[in-house]
Amino acid sequence: VQLQASGGGLVQAGGSLTLSCAASGRTLWSYGMGWFRQAPGKEREFVAGISRAGTSTRYADSVKGRFTISKDNVKGALYLQMTSLKPDDTAVYYCAAQTSAFLSEFSHEYDIWGQGTLVTVSS
Repeated sequence: VQLQASGGGLVQAGGSLTLSCAASGRTLWSYGMGWFRQAPGKEREFVAGISRAGTSTRYADSVKGRFTISKDNVKGALYLQMTSLKPDDTAVYYCAAQTSAFLSEFSHEYDIWGQGTLVTVSS
């Protein structure tokens, strides 16, 4: 499966943005999915993850209560709804897929990566 992220852009602090990740010609029933981000000069970090069936989610403490991850297994799509955005949320956001049944926060446990989409939050 190939993943393609989209939806990034420039937004003011306090604003909202929704990222999408499309799986090429595939459903996502077999994959747990995650969003990661990498800010300039920083390491890639986990943002949110969702289980294969979409019944379990996990969030980084920094985004809890502000971001919501969801997936449409039939359409083969992953989403990240971001609200109350802060300048610290500025980063390139990546979607990723894992075949493991265990929902992981570690990037090395994800098998497939999409290209990133840039989110810039101005103050």
